[in-house]
Amino acid sequence: MAINPRGGSLALSLALAGAGCVSLPARPGESFGGMPVIDAHAHTDFDNKPDPDSKIPNTREEFLHQRAKAGITASISHCQDESCEGADLSADRVFRCAGVRATPDLAELEAGLRSGRFRCIKVYLGYEKAYAYDAAYDPVYRLAAQYKAPVVFHTGDTIADNALVKYADPLTIDEVAVAHRDVTFVIAHLGNPWIESAAEVAYKNPNVAIEASGLLVGDVKSTVSEDVKEYMIRPIRWAFGYISNPSKFMFGTDWPLVDMADYLAVYRKAIPQEHWRAVFHDNAVRVFNLKEEGL
Repeated sequence: MAINPRGGSLALSLALAGAGCVSLPARPGESFGGMPVIDAHAHTDFDNKPDPDSKIPNTREEFLHQRAKAGITASISHCQDESCEGADLSADRVFRCAGVRATPDLAELEAGLRSGRFRCIKVYLGYEKAYAYDAAYDPVYRLAAQYKAPVVFHTGDTIADNALVKYADPLTIDEVAVAHRDVTFVIAHLGNPWIESAAEVAYKNPNVAIEASGLLVGDVKSTVSEDVKEYMIRPIRWAFGYISNPSKFMFGTDWPLVDMADYLAVYRKAIPQEHWRAVFHDNAVRVFNLKEEGL
């Protein structure tokens, strides 16, 4: 692939028509008529340094500033492991997704699920060298069923060159979805570059949802329009049409790899306007059990 969608020095553009450019709305949330937006994929392990690709300051202040600019009212923060260290942002409606290793810390995971500290579970396929259906994850799926917590899978390309992408093929999630019908599973990153496999698994399995965070990384105002169309707009539009079920799709950014408002402005171009409410808000409320939070 000419562009590495999850690493390298990629810069994007919002020039989506011909050779011209389009300007971003000053406040993208306003273009939804005041509709709130939920980011189903962000990271809040702030190191207070610029992100290597996007150059965005990875700080709490910048995170909250970008959320406000984009009209995002809640976020799902993906932790690296079960300790889920970092600032408690629950007052800002940031809900944690506990990361698990191939040898999960089940005691800490269950304690976090029981207390409500964790609202979901994240399995880092590819980074962890085990398939989604590995027996080591079976206790994790049982806990997910017990606490009605969705399980999110990293799928597709990785930002680390020592990861093994064969483990991150979204097609492997089909076996898990069939074996654990009482668990909701989420395919992150649209399986990129295995877009068709990810769409098929979501289409076929009633307990699988999907989001398209991190398809492109970097400054969204600096690359030719054809790259934006080819690597983000067209894949999302095709998968959304193939799945043909608006309740399956969610919005995510993978912040700080990309500016939230800019990514939102591109993402919405791939989704028919009549389905914005579902994709950018309602589906995340249902999948992550956020109704009681007043969202």
